[in-house]
Amino acid sequence: MQGYILVTGGTKGIGKAVIEQFAKEGFHIITCSRSEKDLKTLKLEIEQKYTFSKVFYQEADLSDRKSLKAFTDYVAKLNVKVDVLVNNSGLFIPGKVTEEDDEALPFMINTNLYSAYYMTKAIVGEMIRRRSGHVFNLCSTASITPYINGGSYCISKYALYGMTKVLREETKEHNVRVTAILPGATLTASWEGVDLPPERFIKAEDVAMAIYNAYILSENSVVEELLIRPQLGDI
Repeated sequence: MQGYILVTGGTKGIGKAVIEQFAKEGFHIITCSRSEKDLKTLKLEIEQKYTFSKVFYQEADLSDRKSLKAFTDYVAKLNVKVDVLVNNSGLFIPGKVTEEDDEALPFMINTNLYSAYYMTKAIVGEMIRRRSGHVFNLCSTASITPYINGGSYCISKYALYGMTKVLREETKEHNVRVTAILPGATLTASWEGVDLPPERFIKAEDVAMAIYNAYILSENSVVEELLIRPQLGDI
């Protein structure tokens, strides 16, 4: 299947797993991250492993509006049809609302919510015009289940979940599908140093496969949300 998928934050964790899953299926990749070195490594790895898949990238910090705008301008200049948008960029900083730094909420709102909001606005208009496309927003179990020490992270993820629901209502009549992905603890760099066995976590590859399977459904159907937890429950 030839097409283009745009994945933000594509060099690690779930983002990288999604890129690999879709590259395996013949998609070309557009992505960004804060590290150009990691992006170069990703491009080399994917294009060597999947010779029919091309990787287009630009270094970007999506918590910064100017950097985000530069990336969306880069995507526009590629002049390609983005079939799938995966808003994956995000950040977790632990803390309690009553104790965390005053800048914690603005920072996580910028990173976890506004990045997806402005990226979607840049891409979804063309999907609406051609009546085709799929937007996936990486929410979290923290979007529906608050927890102590989740603070501003939970707030930002609740907001992203709300945005996803609104977007679904706005785009359904235009044949654009929208899916909220709500994974629990997934084995990524965020959990490095935690003294728990790997089998206690969701595999990033499982989240990627779930996203792909939701994408390949017929146009008659949409998976509005996917809630994925570790087999033994939340950590």
